[in-house]
Amino acid sequence: MGAGVVAPPSRQPGSLPFPTKPPGTVDPEMPFDHLVVVMMENHSLDNLLGAMSLSNANVRGLEFDDGKAQNWNPGTSQSPEKVYSFPLTSTAQATHVSQSWKATHEQIGDGSMNGFVTSVNSVEPMGYYTPELLPFAYSLAETFTLANAWFCSVPGPTYPNRRFLLAGTAFGGTVTGPETLLDPPPPHGTIFDRLSDNQINWCNYFTDMPMTSVIPSIVLKHASHYATISKFFHDCQAGTLPAVSFVDPGVGMLSSVGSALASLPFPVKEILQVLGVNFASTDPGETEEDPQNMDYGEAWAHRVVEAILMSPKWERTLLIYTYDEHGGYFDHVQPPKALPPDDIPPKLQPGDPPGGYDMYGPRVPAVVVSPYSKPGGVTNVVHDHTSVLATIERKWNLPALTLRDANANDVMDFLDPTTAAFADPPIIQAPPAPPGL
Repeated sequence: MGAGVVAPPSRQPGSLPFPTKPPGTVDPEMPFDHLVVVMMENHSLDNLLGAMSLSNANVRGLEFDDGKAQNWNPGTSQSPEKVYSFPLTSTAQATHVSQSWKATHEQIGDGSMNGFVTSVNSVEPMGYYTPELLPFAYSLAETFTLANAWFCSVPGPTYPNRRFLLAGTAFGGTVTGPETLLDPPPPHGTIFDRLSDNQINWCNYFTDMPMTSVIPSIVLKHASHYATISKFFHDCQAGTLPAVSFVDPGVGMLSSVGSALASLPFPVKEILQVLGVNFASTDPGETEEDPQNMDYGEAWAHRVVEAILMSPKWERTLLIYTYDEHGGYFDHVQPPKALPPDDIPPKLQPGDPPGGYDMYGPRVPAVVVSPYSKPGGVTNVVHDHTSVLATIERKWNLPALTLRDANANDVMDFLDPTTAAFADPPIIQAPPAPPGL
């Protein structure tokens, strides 16, 4: 499994992007002063934006013939022999999908990407959204620059992939569950340690629960760097965003992710309550994790993007908008081999297939929003979530956390730094109002 051969690492953990310059030195070639990171939940590129290949031949989406998708997976005894990708008819999500370590490895199989239906005995993983259903997502991807090859960092669920985003390693994680919240902190720290050590201001803005809580030590060490989503909108309007912002949609405390986080140990839970987290909230989730209605996530994301576009600091702001993992939904592109971040092996569960952190998971959507984005552009450079770390580390010359982020591609390939094609912010299509609003 895993296509291609991994190049030997050119940099080591702890090394600087610019070794002759002191940490914290700003790279003037990167045309932004404010980096915003938004990570949604649980959709593959083919699932969310697969129909973009109909309007843009450079997008490596689904393959169509006479308007019908030709991609398929073998069926089961309870489905057709061949289950073709099919257009979904509603933004309400079903629950017959899985992104567990076991299911994801079965879905990838030998690299033929033909185990999505059989892994869950359901045709649901083969569904894809149309521009009519997700006007915001398609408008954002069609306007700015889309990744053809952004893979989740590990073939597994939410928590391990978000650990890669925050620390460049899953440090043994393979599951999403309360037991993982008791794991010791990552041995090389997190990107927030690097930022704070070098006096670079950052904030995790959250709606109901900060997703950085998947590594509880971040909350314990950096509680002063948290704020509610209302502060994000204020800071956008006032032009006072910090250098680095992580902005989280409403997790939904009744969701699988939210309910696990609700079991956080003392004193993390008490600190979060002081910061404004309401563990009893019944508000609908906005992360787009099943079974949430996608309209809630579209509405939240549109509001966030609009705030960034209308900010007086838009000309010096860059947004990375992506998804943590594929959610069990079909994607036709085989994940490449990946550089293991460290020597920590995955903690496999009973019945899990063998494997390591030496392969990316399936592709996820990723759009870079900037005045310098290539209009309607597509990049074929391989990225994963540690590309966010590589971008932060290059911009502020910070030491790498692990082998993975030390050698990851940053996002400069999404940009044309010589041309601010979107100096005047474009209009991104708004979604319909979510149900009940």
